[in-house]
Amino acid sequence: MSAVLTQSSPAVESEPRAGTRAVLALARFEARRLLMSIPVVIAFVAYVAWIVWRTRSSWDDHPALQDVDRATQSMPMLVGLAVLLSANIAVLRSERHGTEAHFAVLVLAPWRRTVAHALSVVPAALLTAVCVAGQFTWEAAKPGAIGHGSPAELLVGPLTVLLSGMLGVLLARSVRSASAAPLLLVVLLFTLVLGTGPGGASGLSWLAPVVADISSNTLPSDLLGRPAAWHALYLAGAGLCAAFLAVLLAGGRNLAVRAGVVLTLALAVTGGVLQARGVSPSPELTAARERASVRPEHTCVEHGGSTYCAFPDWVPRTGTWAGVVDRVQSLAGGSAHDRRLVVRQRIDARYGLEGDAAIPALADAHQVTVGTAWGGNRVPEFSSAVAAVLVAGTEKAGSEICDGRMVTLMWLSLSWQDDPVNALRRVRLDDSVEGSAIVLSPTDPLSMMEGQTDVVRRLLEKPRPGVGDRVKAHWAELTAPGVTTARAAELLGVAGPEKADSCEE
Repeated sequence: MSAVLTQSSPAVESEPRAGTRAVLALARFEARRLLMSIPVVIAFVAYVAWIVWRTRSSWDDHPALQDVDRATQSMPMLVGLAVLLSANIAVLRSERHGTEAHFAVLVLAPWRRTVAHALSVVPAALLTAVCVAGQFTWEAAKPGAIGHGSPAELLVGPLTVLLSGMLGVLLARSVRSASAAPLLLVVLLFTLVLGTGPGGASGLSWLAPVVADISSNTLPSDLLGRPAAWHALYLAGAGLCAAFLAVLLAGGRNLAVRAGVVLTLALAVTGGVLQARGVSPSPELTAARERASVRPEHTCVEHGGSTYCAFPDWVPRTGTWAGVVDRVQSLAGGSAHDRRLVVRQRIDARYGLEGDAAIPALADAHQVTVGTAWGGNRVPEFSSAVAAVLVAGTEKAGSEICDGRMVTLMWLSLSWQDDPVNALRRVRLDDSVEGSAIVLSPTDPLSMMEGQTDVVRRLLEKPRPGVGDRVKAHWAELTAPGVTTARAAELLGVAGPEKADSCEE
């Protein structure tokens, strides 16, 4: 009997390819397990429910997309915390179960297993990107949407989840304790979610994953001045650096890993430094904000008999404004019925998103101010400004009305709306339909006395055509300076106030 010995080729040549396939297979397994973990499932369900609840009625269906992109950033933090916890638990699974020694007989070294765990976070980030895209697309598809979103702002949510997951993997490789991740979650909840970190104006605040700059002041997209692109670079660099550091701590000492640590750290530092510098507006941005506030470069269009001047992003909305002007003007009498108005969009952008300065009333005849927000309470506020100009001639004169002209003004502003009494409630600062109150307007507010409120409420409860005929028939007297509330009520056919208002005594 004889035996023939044959020499086989070494198996080392196929080891890198086999190792790569094994890493990808483990990454798919861990990704599926991470997405099905209880914390991540709960977080994504809550995230999707929040998107549906918020987007159905946000911005009164008149969103500005340069605000919508920032609104997609906060909720992914919840998903990120869940991914951080689940990724950390996955890496420490063999430590908890006492099976770490058995992995020595497998193809994958500890650093390759760490690569697989890092890759398993990517699907969660991609799923977050799908949710962000869905939320933004839903808002952009609304008929009243205007403006432009920023791709860099939209990347913040997915990159936050990616960074959180990589931190979970890094934490597991640096601290072999199951309690480390929950303790880190508590710290992050206080510093990020509860807002105990630095303020939005500080460069240090941009070291946090999300700096939403929540503001009621909507600005044109080119005046925001947010270093969104540098912030996205910072988040991407920080997330990748955490992944490479985790692989390095797990024993991956080859040149690719060490170069990856250096390069991604350089990206994170570059993005962090440049975003901190970008917090302070440049001279060019400061000048642009000044021009927009004092000498805006408007695009003017004609609708009916009036002119509407707006920033380029808002030109599609001028038709909606014209609809309000036409309804208010159709109820007026005398020369006001056909008066040519100029509606100007005005903002105070000099302090960016943090600014909340009041816009002064215009003293120019037949000019009306409109803001950048629309829908909800902004509609009766704008119609009150239109009515004030029709009654008093200018916004400034309208804001100083104290006599019975306020009755005619408020009836013009509100009677055409679907629920006039509710519109009266919403346009007043105290949300009431009784007593004296401040009436909100895009510029200086108006004032309603107690007697005027009673008369206006009675008028709004009567059929509009009958009151409208009286308004047009007695327009000259109803809009004459010094007319009393009692006389206005008499001319319009309703009971007058029980006593004269203080400004008429």
